[in-house]
Amino acid sequence: MLNGEKITIENGKLKVPNAPILPFIEGDGIGVDIWPATRLVMEKAVEKAYGSGRKIIWKEIFAGEKAYKMTGNWLPGETLQAIREYVVAIKGPLTTPIGGGIRSINVALRQLLDLYACIRPVRYFGGVPSPLKEPQKLNVVIFRENTEDVYAGIEWASYTPEAEKVRNFLVNEMKVTIREGSAIGIKPMSPFASKRLARMALNYAKKTGRKTVTFMHKGNIMKFTEGAFRQWCYEVAENEFGDATFMESQLKEHGGKVPEGKILVNDRIADAMFQMVLLRPEEYSVIVTPNLDGDFLSDACAAQVGGLGMAPGANIGDTAACFEATHGTAPTHAGKDKANPTSLILSGVMMLEHLGWTEAAYLVINGIERTIAQKTVTYDLERQMSGATLLKSSEYADRIVANMG
Repeated sequence: MLNGEKITIENGKLKVPNAPILPFIEGDGIGVDIWPATRLVMEKAVEKAYGSGRKIIWKEIFAGEKAYKMTGNWLPGETLQAIREYVVAIKGPLTTPIGGGIRSINVALRQLLDLYACIRPVRYFGGVPSPLKEPQKLNVVIFRENTEDVYAGIEWASYTPEAEKVRNFLVNEMKVTIREGSAIGIKPMSPFASKRLARMALNYAKKTGRKTVTFMHKGNIMKFTEGAFRQWCYEVAENEFGDATFMESQLKEHGGKVPEGKILVNDRIADAMFQMVLLRPEEYSVIVTPNLDGDFLSDACAAQVGGLGMAPGANIGDTAACFEATHGTAPTHAGKDKANPTSLILSGVMMLEHLGWTEAAYLVINGIERTIAQKTVTYDLERQMSGATLLKSSEYADRIVANMG
């Protein structure tokens, strides 16, 4: 019998016991359906890969509607403390009202725990319906800054005393023009946050053998925020990774070829980047973006390979990591055992890789690939696939386990 132990961090690296205690948040809405499916797949993959030598010990923690009903708090302090204490966690989707009410729990988690990198791998699984002719050409990992930009939540509502105070200062002291009654938001971006994101992305590319790192920005318009983001990212690439990187500006001097073993580093303006992932996706591999840009690009790329139901995500900092489904709560489908759990399962794959349990991660990917190739899928995919067999969420998880090999 393995006894659960905490993951620790030593010299900046995870020290993972054979039976790590991992907190989980079930999630709102379809969380009740996709979490049990994900849990089953994770447990069976670990069992198949390592026998009785390794095991996940789950610890439930609470956020969202479930936490509010229990404690009157959407994000209890105990939940934050548990993620800090146990280092690695996984969560289902959480409710966030639009335009008012509670602040985004997802954003709060990222900022309060300093999970500064939102990492979104986007790849195609053969057989998944896609609007593109060649969706398999897209295989990117997006590193989105998580703590700054307009998502910092520094804003004031129209006609409030706070908004008027800020407006008066900007109009009278800074001599800018802002219409009366404007709502106002602030877009902070710092060298510290931008550089640590670039550093994580470049380390990832170096470790995994990815050949290109692209800094995406809107610096042609927002010169002192997103333009500076571009500059700061380049500084990290040149000053800290000079032995491993090769700047696109050097291509002409080398006959248009990247030297063997070097990572090509370039940048693209945001609107051009959206074209590139459609027209020439094979030219991009790791993409580093500010917060808002990254939110848009991640979902747009996911749409190319089948939608958010096929897209995993992780929020990672230096002292904690939280893996999550990237889609919403879909409350009308909750409790019907029909939602597609692939996003959360793939986030679990990212979690296994983060732990260093790559053999188990491979088994899950293998199971998903085979299951989709057999056209045995949940309703969102079945209705778009000719000759497909409709499965419940739980049945889909069972099929993935059977197909792990």
